[in-house]
Amino acid sequence: MILKNATFIDWQTLEFKQNTNIKVHEGLNGKIEFVNTTPQSENVLDCTGKIVTKSFACGHHHVYSALARGMNAPKKSPENFFEILQYVWWTLDKCLDKDMIEASALYTAMASAKSGVSYVIDHHASPFAIEGSLEIIAKAFDKVGVSHLLCYEITDRDGLDKAEAGLMETENYLKNRNGLVGLHASFTVGNGTLKKSVDLAKKYNSGIHIHVAEDLHDQAECWEKYDKRVVERLNDFGALSFSKTILGHCLHLHEDERKLIRNSKVWVVQNAESNLNNNVGFFNSCGLGDNIMLGTDGMHSDMLRSAKAAFYIGQAHDTIDYPGVYNRFRNVHKYLQTNGLSGDGENNLVVMDYDTPTDFNQQNFLGHFLFGLESRQVKHVISSGKLIVKDGIVVNVNEQEVLEFGRKQGKILWDKMSKM
Repeated sequence: MILKNATFIDWQTLEFKQNTNIKVHEGLNGKIEFVNTTPQSENVLDCTGKIVTKSFACGHHHVYSALARGMNAPKKSPENFFEILQYVWWTLDKCLDKDMIEASALYTAMASAKSGVSYVIDHHASPFAIEGSLEIIAKAFDKVGVSHLLCYEITDRDGLDKAEAGLMETENYLKNRNGLVGLHASFTVGNGTLKKSVDLAKKYNSGIHIHVAEDLHDQAECWEKYDKRVVERLNDFGALSFSKTILGHCLHLHEDERKLIRNSKVWVVQNAESNLNNNVGFFNSCGLGDNIMLGTDGMHSDMLRSAKAAFYIGQAHDTIDYPGVYNRFRNVHKYLQTNGLSGDGENNLVVMDYDTPTDFNQQNFLGHFLFGLESRQVKHVISSGKLIVKDGIVVNVNEQEVLEFGRKQGKILWDKMSKM
């Protein structure tokens, strides 16, 4: 594929190459090269007046929440975060079946692609449809053309038999694909399950993906049961020894916990809008080090939107500047590269139709990134060298069929939830 007459922006140096032709090679870790001539071919995309840069990636998503939009209010109005989990999300995930999981995954992959996101790290839960759930999600993402790093949310909250099923699903998946060992949160994971999960991560050279201190409830339970804080507990079990480990949220941390994270190779993922929605507090990066990336926590699939939220909220509750938010936005790529995970090579690109009334160059790029670039400007998306979005339309699936499938499964899901 050739991208003709493009303005290319290097995602790391922010260097601009004006009116250039880009040859895109296919493959999981394919390359791009700049060429002088363009052949007469159907595989030439005219990018005159368009900007081309590396496509985006999401550090923490929840496919299983895709069919929640517009659903009825829970039977009891939640009064705190634990009740939000109990009456909303733990009710929803118990009702999921394989068709609902597929519908959720297809829509999430489609929405991600249309937002310029070509790689998603997901954290899944479906306690009454565990077996094969990760492969369903993987195949849906593969169908759309979005790369992925998946895990199943192992937890004791539905019984030790479900925890064992989660461990089994994880191991079966890791035998054939790259993935992580998912855990819900410390307060729903006993010592036995935590040890088995860490052992599984060691066995398959993986890492742990877990919600950490999203709410004070997590810390209070940990202190009461184990006489230690959440990160201390995870460290004692070896969960912080993996460079692939992802700690979600990390809002309510003691200084000693921040030091443990800073001195490890783990990554923290910030989910600003979800924290606002759940009224659990505000992220502060103080003392955590540089391994911080951004996610959506299932709120949506738009990483440009997540970056803006992190910056705006951070003005009052964090220390963050223009380069800082851009680094967090792009750190998912660094996480993937550091850990040798494929599917996020140079040949993952987004073409944006950004018509700015002001000068746009390397020196002021970050101002445009925060206050100008939006997902609605995404024109084309290339994943592993293959076009997956063309002129704003997903190429590999029928968008209307995906939406109709989602609506059908959403109605069934809501009906089941109303009877819980």
